[in-house]
Amino acid sequence: MASQSTFDIPLDSLPPSYPTTESNADFDPIRRAETGTPEPQGTYVQEPARHEFSQLPPVDGGKDAWLFLAACFVVEALVWGFPYSFGVFQDYYSTHPPFSSSSNLAVIGTCAMGIMYIDTPLIMSFFRRFPRFARWAPIVGLLVMCFALAMSSFSTTVTHLIVTQGILYGVGGSIAYSPCILYLDEWFVKKKGLAYGIMWSGTGLAGVVLPPLLEHLLSKYGYQTTLRIWAVAVFVLTAPLAWFLKPRVSVGGKSAASEAISNSPTSGTTTPTSSNNNNTHVHAAPPTPYTPSFSFVLTRPFLFYQLFNMIEALGFFLPGIYLPSYARSVLQAQGFLTSLTLLLLNVASVFGCVAMGWFIDRLDVTTCIMLSTAGTVLGTFFLWGFGTNLAVLYVFCVVYGFFAGSFTSAWPGIMKEVAKLGHGGSAEAGNEHGSKPVDPTMVFAFLALGRGVGNVVSGPLSETLVKELPWQGKALAGYGSGYGGLIAFTGVTALVGGGSFLWKRLGWL
Repeated sequence: MASQSTFDIPLDSLPPSYPTTESNADFDPIRRAETGTPEPQGTYVQEPARHEFSQLPPVDGGKDAWLFLAACFVVEALVWGFPYSFGVFQDYYSTHPPFSSSSNLAVIGTCAMGIMYIDTPLIMSFFRRFPRFARWAPIVGLLVMCFALAMSSFSTTVTHLIVTQGILYGVGGSIAYSPCILYLDEWFVKKKGLAYGIMWSGTGLAGVVLPPLLEHLLSKYGYQTTLRIWAVAVFVLTAPLAWFLKPRVSVGGKSAASEAISNSPTSGTTTPTSSNNNNTHVHAAPPTPYTPSFSFVLTRPFLFYQLFNMIEALGFFLPGIYLPSYARSVLQAQGFLTSLTLLLLNVASVFGCVAMGWFIDRLDVTTCIMLSTAGTVLGTFFLWGFGTNLAVLYVFCVVYGFFAGSFTSAWPGIMKEVAKLGHGGSAEAGNEHGSKPVDPTMVFAFLALGRGVGNVVSGPLSETLVKELPWQGKALAGYGSGYGGLIAFTGVTALVGGGSFLWKRLGWL
């Protein structure tokens, strides 16, 4: 083995802040297209020592990239689909002993999702610092999830369910899911938004399958056997996928691109690169583990995006929790007709996520958020609020699933906007941020944290909104059903959550 060697990395696969010894070279093709910056010629970057590397698989396509995305899609469906279908469990728990007389049932589902969102910065930071362990995350997280489901089958109080089906499941789920986010930026660059949209649509597809399946299992076997069956099913379906959840670049067991947001190299030799359109390659140094910078969290653009993100999350999860109960108690639906509300909501979100992923690669992020907000607000206030029968409620489920379900698919646009701060995307932004590198994965992690806070708060808050059946008999249609406060709150939070569109037009974002 030679004492020094190089490995080839296509320029368009490198993260925006991949370290080079050339101070002003911009290797990000998306940003070059936006700013009109020509492709760098003859750039010099660090050459690694004592490593030999083979040609990397292509980005934005090819067998390996699509297999990775397919595995992410299935993991997304299995990990997130279960808590997103919690409305079926809540309806069962509220009508069957030993939980029928208990309160705070909604907290179980919001805890599961909330924990998976809230602990994301901690887990992502750990795997950025110790990237070797990320390859084991799917199996470790899967074991924790299955243990949580098995333990929840022995629960006899709501507190037990909150700890097992809520908190413990959330911790395991976030660990198992983390490689999907860590490695997706390595496999997709120009089609990143579409890739995220396809992956996140897995939750919607799971929502098509799981509600009727869980409804059938609960009615036939009860909650204990159902939870045990699902624990086994999750392990059998997810364990083989761990092989495909791998980084695109492996360096001594480490992912080069997943570690690429690191300090610039200071030693070694430099080797000139060649430029040849899409086949351009750069001789890059094998990056080392690093501690991500969180300074972007205090920048004005991120704070505004985060504020609107949290407000939107306060109301987003409520229809998914209460629609089955609403259909049963207000519109006298029974059995499959109640779970059909979640089925329609989730199947619509599949198309919404993919569509938004396509748009976010082409349109301004605030425009995409506005599209999501407009559909959500109109559907909530008019279709749910003034609907008086199951047919209208089902139409609302489709509209809400398509528009509200696509909101997080706009996150890649936010990630790109905030990441520009680390490269002096504007003079003001560069000065505000200090031109420090920004890891888009950590931007995602903190957006997930904000959504998790909104999710956790919405659980107890929703109990208050429906506890005294406000406006019952005092307003029209859905507003007078006892769920009026819940409907109004969902619509208002969706409206305010789209505030980034107005803020940017006013020049405040």
